Amino acid sequence: MRRTAYQSHSFRSLRHAIAGGAVALAVAAGLPLAAYGQPVGIPSMGAAASAELSPGLERTLGDAIMEQGRRDPSYIGDLDVLQYLTDMGRRLASRAVGAAERINVFALRDPQINAFALPGGYIGINSGLVVAAESESELASVVAHEIGHVLQRHIARGMTQRAQSGHTMMAALAGALLAALSGSPDLAMGVAAFGQAAAVDQQLGFSRQAEQEADRAGLDMMTRAGYDPGGMVRMFERLENSSRLNQSVSGNVYTSTHPLSVQRMSDAQNRIMRLTPAERPSSDDFWYIREKLRIEQARAGQALRSAEDTLRARAGNSEGVQRSAAWYGLAYAAYKRRDFPAAEQAIARAREGGRESAQITGLEVSVALAQGDNQRALTLAEQGVRRWPDSQGVALAQIEALQGSGRHNEAAAALQSRLEQWPEVPRLWQLLARSQEELGRRADARRSMATFYELTGALPAAVEQLQQARAMSRDFYEQSELDVRIRQLRERLESDRALLERFKS
Repeated sequence: MRRTAYQSHSFRSLRHAIAGGAVALAVAAGLPLAAYGQPVGIPSMGAAASAELSPGLERTLGDAIMEQGRRDPSYIGDLDVLQYLTDMGRRLASRAVGAAERINVFALRDPQINAFALPGGYIGINSGLVVAAESESELASVVAHEIGHVLQRHIARGMTQRAQSGHTMMAALAGALLAALSGSPDLAMGVAAFGQAAAVDQQLGFSRQAEQEADRAGLDMMTRAGYDPGGMVRMFERLENSSRLNQSVSGNVYTSTHPLSVQRMSDAQNRIMRLTPAERPSSDDFWYIREKLRIEQARAGQALRSAEDTLRARAGNSEGVQRSAAWYGLAYAAYKRRDFPAAEQAIARAREGGRESAQITGLEVSVALAQGDNQRALTLAEQGVRRWPDSQGVALAQIEALQGSGRHNEAAAALQSRLEQWPEVPRLWQLLARSQEELGRRADARRSMATFYELTGALPAAVEQLQQARAMSRDFYEQSELDVRIRQLRERLESDRALLERFKS
């Protein structure tokens, strides 16, 4: 693990703290591994010490960490990206042997090839890992590995072992997260200090046994989910090559924290030889999401110019969906720098040969909105919703087009329908609150914001919003409902605090 500067609300601090410190949080550094069941021949690690780290506490830790992490500039809140990664994670987890945890996969703006797991079923994937993958199965092998660490409760075991040898890490983490539950403005300092201290402690990576367990189980999970198991070996090879190229730059986080032993590679190769090849092509979504993340991680300057050069070369040398995705990436880059004519031209090139995608439509709507053409944006969005009813990105584009046109009644109705489909998407609750506020439904707006804060782990803010809603209401039954919800959230807060207090001293 490389040393970094720790900043306020830094997700990087939390990632290093969990992954490199006491928990060695499954920073599977983008490796193709997974562990969910007990494949034949894998020694059991035994039950995790639930007395030390129960599933409830694990969820509390994860929710509190993510509440801070979502504020970090490196966190990518794009709905296309979140939906794609989480759908992949849940598909893999659904093929796991045993009970599947709540899995949420998110992306971070970071060119390093890396991935990691957090308590509570949260899995982070660096943009650099997605960009480096040359097939969807390679990416799936990484996600499957991280899910394996979650389902095998390797995180809980690592934290328990650390607690048994010294409570410093758990005390620091618990203290920082208790500050979060209290809404303390000093949380950032506490988290940064914890992350800085934990980054020094690098020896707590997962054991060789745990990594082997993850490798083998991940291969089985991939196969059951229909991905090409060969993607695991190809990712091993890609990481090994990256390690050789970056030996003097400390640029490959995976190989610095999880050495690619000959035993691990040969074990994966031998197992794949005994499996029936799965010729499953990468989905179109994979190519479009990869190129969006290529631009997201570059952002500006020479890095962005280099990314665009790569996309132009791909657009000239590839065909089919990969060519379309390269033009989409160029369109997204032009949109980000507000060169809207160039964005429209690249979108047209992305559609050559009859190619279409939810990502292209969502971007086209965004370009129209950015130019103030709300009616065209709305027409495009409505067409997109009919074609891709299950795309969160297109649904978001429609809502933003409705709100941009001042049609808040329609936006609120559309959001209510979408929230029946995706009740756990915080951004939709936030947008619903906006339309409700514009319509003069102030109490409803605060109830919606309370749900937004609850879903993002900010329980004190959720309670405050509900209290405001109660003060605005004159309806006895509504007040009673709000009283019940306020009490439930306060009880949850107290329960979370009690769990964390156990580890504070």
